[in-house]
Amino acid sequence: MENLNKLKIAIGSDHAGFNLKEELKEYLIALGYDLTDFGVDNAEHPVDYPDIGFAIAKKVANGEFDRGILVCGTGLGMAIVANKVSGIRAAFCPDCILASFSRSHNDANILTLGGRVITPLNAKEIVRVWLEVPFSGERHLERLKKIEVIEKEIRGE
Repeated sequence: MENLNKLKIAIGSDHAGFNLKEELKEYLIALGYDLTDFGVDNAEHPVDYPDIGFAIAKKVANGEFDRGILVCGTGLGMAIVANKVSGIRAAFCPDCILASFSRSHNDANILTLGGRVITPLNAKEIVRVWLEVPFSGERHLERLKKIEVIEKEIRGE
């Protein structure tokens, strides 16, 4: 099993997810994770979630980071934009059950959360589960390979 504290994690938010991102950032740093914050720096100035979501998704897809955590108002917009990037399996997980399945079955490499719809306490537990649950492989690996084939077809390869 991989050493979880050696995971390189990119985190970012728009203005609506800023406060939750800041709480998660403190939590992850306290746990010893290698964390890089890609913004935003405050909740007062509106920032379009696709700008942050796309930047982090590209960095996870190219292997610069092992995982990404994206926070917007609902978590839905960030999931939509991140999943536009080939190689990304972003999962919106409003609870620990979905966080666990997103890792064990789907090998999700980006977690999205909603700053307006989830409490910091619940978000911390969701993040903990999402970071700790390993991909189970087995029959799920074949399904992920099918997704890769679809991505190549879309790219015209």
